[in-house]
Amino acid sequence: MSKTLLDIARKIYGEEAEYIIKSFDLIGDIAIIKIPHEILDERRYIFGEEIIKNFSYIKSVYRQKSKIEGLFRLRELEYLAGEERTETLYKEHGSRFLVDISKIYFTPRLSFERARIASLVSENEIVFNMFAGAGPFTILIAKKGVLVHSADINPYAFEYHLANNILNKVEDKVVLYRGDSANIALRYLEGKVDRVIMPLPELALDYLKYALKTIVKRGWIHVYLHIPYKEKEDEANQKAIENVRKEIEDEGYLVKNIASRVVREVAKRTAQVCVDAYVEVGK
Repeated sequence: MSKTLLDIARKIYGEEAEYIIKSFDLIGDIAIIKIPHEILDERRYIFGEEIIKNFSYIKSVYRQKSKIEGLFRLRELEYLAGEERTETLYKEHGSRFLVDISKIYFTPRLSFERARIASLVSENEIVFNMFAGAGPFTILIAKKGVLVHSADINPYAFEYHLANNILNKVEDKVVLYRGDSANIALRYLEGKVDRVIMPLPELALDYLKYALKTIVKRGWIHVYLHIPYKEKEDEANQKAIENVRKEIEDEGYLVKNIASRVVREVAKRTAQVCVDAYVEVGK
């Protein structure tokens, strides 16, 4: 009978296993786990070794030491067991992504969302990904034969994105930029884009005015936000729509269609929400 993470935790921590986060991020063959401060002691290294022993597809185990933060949205990691490396090959929806979990932000938890956005794109569109990272949103879209302008300010993300374009054979469909996407929007893409993706909740609302500038006449903008709520997730949906609608209308654009969906929980009573807005240049 195969063991779960909780089974392993109970073996190491006994009754204290109730504190263990029951899931982990698996990026390629690297697992990233969280261990609460209540039980943070030397047993974490034994826990890591047991994970390696019981899950053959995991080759390295790291502990997340900090929240995701900073300009590049990185988390501090502690090596626990297995191969001491942070680079891995992640596979998703028939694509492959080389990533370094210590140098770029990457999450497997947006897998469905990346496929959803790619499914909405039509073949004649021009797309702008303002916060591209190693390229997962961009590459899934580019594999449909669609031209994607893709930007990130992190130099490591730029290099891995470039490698992943080659790995997935989409070099001719991706225009890659290293730098602040606001500057790129105003300098190169004003009035040239049919769809904008904004998968960086910390900056999405602030950068929405620059995204709007790139829309040719009308088009879609996908805005990702972190929204706290009091009781029900639907509160987060409504608040996200209100925030995005106000920002769009304040910039003089028309909202022709708008909807939202909760992507995932990112903290207690805080949801990541995607707002899909179809906008038109105002007269």
